[in-house]
Amino acid sequence: MWRLLKLETHDAAMNMAIDEAILRARVASKVPNTMRFYRWRPSAVSIGRFQDVHEQVNLDNCEEQSVEVVRRITGGGAVYHDSEGEITYSVIVRREDLGAEDVTAAYNKICSGLIKALELLRVKADFNPGDYKNCPNIAINGKKISGSAQSLKRGMILQHGTLLMSVNLEKMFTFLRVPWARTCVELVNIAERKITSVKNETGSEVTLQQAYSSLVKGFQQALDVELLDGTLTKEEDETARTLSREKFANKDWTFLGAHVSHLVSS
Repeated sequence: MWRLLKLETHDAAMNMAIDEAILRARVASKVPNTMRFYRWRPSAVSIGRFQDVHEQVNLDNCEEQSVEVVRRITGGGAVYHDSEGEITYSVIVRREDLGAEDVTAAYNKICSGLIKALELLRVKADFNPGDYKNCPNIAINGKKISGSAQSLKRGMILQHGTLLMSVNLEKMFTFLRVPWARTCVELVNIAERKITSVKNETGSEVTLQQAYSSLVKGFQQALDVELLDGTLTKEEDETARTLSREKFANKDWTFLGAHVSHLVSS
């Protein structure tokens, strides 16, 4: 029996703070395995724990268009989270409960929930194990529709990732830096062959509620678990509010990350 935290919308700092607060509580055995769904408002760019924000993000464009920038505690690359075009999931689970022997197997197991959800939306997707440069992801005919990233702490996995409901590539690459691209047009043309969305694949508008319902059912079926509606505990809520204010909204964490030791420790 797992806890389900229903689809909510928060700013970037709070979204990342809630995920870490749940991970801390799970490590302390104070809460069960948890499945969470959320959206971002305003839109944001998240960067991997060890990335250089200046290399990955067009900070001027983000500031001009009120797009937030936040550093995750998970690895992986920079991601643009559109306030209207994405649902994000997070899974906080004891690794043993997944029956996964290694990192790739854990990704595969969790991502099977997304694959099943897409199947319920009549879209066939496949697991892509990734490589030394890219985290595992989910693709449709070679086009990425979902990316994920992980953190492992004392036997507990935090995996969170995206499901692209719709995608505006020109908008996306207004905020993300790609050093090798000579022009935005060149980048968008290449990205069109590598990135897709639920809207592109279904050819129709899938409502937020339809997608959310499919995700809940998909994860329940793929992981063979029962998801019961729940809420954050008082301790998790207080921890999240503190982490949001003192860590994830803190420019030291955003720009220096793991080098800021007093913001990293649990």
